[in-house]
Amino acid sequence: MSRLDRSLIAGLSAFEGIAPPELDYIIGQARSLRIPKDQPVFEQEQEAQSFFLLLDGHVRVIKTTPDGQEVTVRYISPGELLGIAHAIGRTTYPASAIAAADCVVLAWPGHLWPRFAEAFPNFGANTYKTVGTRLQDAHTRVIEMSTEQVDQRVAHALLKLVKQTGRKTDEGIMIDFPISRQDIAEMTGTTLHTVSRLLSSWEEKGLVKSGREKVTVVEPHRLLVLVEGRTGKN
Repeated sequence: MSRLDRSLIAGLSAFEGIAPPELDYIIGQARSLRIPKDQPVFEQEQEAQSFFLLLDGHVRVIKTTPDGQEVTVRYISPGELLGIAHAIGRTTYPASAIAAADCVVLAWPGHLWPRFAEAFPNFGANTYKTVGTRLQDAHTRVIEMSTEQVDQRVAHALLKLVKQTGRKTDEGIMIDFPISRQDIAEMTGTTLHTVSRLLSSWEEKGLVKSGREKVTVVEPHRLLVLVEGRTGKN
């Protein structure tokens, strides 16, 4: 396998403030993997033998509840770390990571995480910042689930994905990876029927356009108004 170049990770937030020779050492310990769409990067409760950085594609993080229900926890975008179980004191992965599109990831052996964190304080600090942000996201989501109407939750989820991955097109801002109505239902704690009904209603009003595994937000501001509860119920 050809040697990986530090330009793959230079400038990414996880490696901010790390000098080029140190980046060379870090990238020298990594291997590059291609993960086809719908295949796992890792699975829940599997031993955390590696941690990863997503270079290309999008990854869906899924948590399986004790009663067997799958919940989409979040989506990972290029440049983000994943599988950082060691950073939260775990030896197994707390959730599964599934390629939402064809992906390229860098993988490091899990035992290197504490070594990197000690040798490169910026890497440790940046990783803990990622963990903190995701915990805050989880808290926000719990509050949304308990306080918001389902139409607000779905609008919130679409706006978050647009902000995270949106690509401008002639029709509006498209969520730039395949996402099904079932995925949106899992993200928002509702049913496929409800999501389909809402998207159809919003499409009639010119707020969104949706097709097979594709959603474009045509009028983000009007969706935001809906999220903030300044309009009547849909």
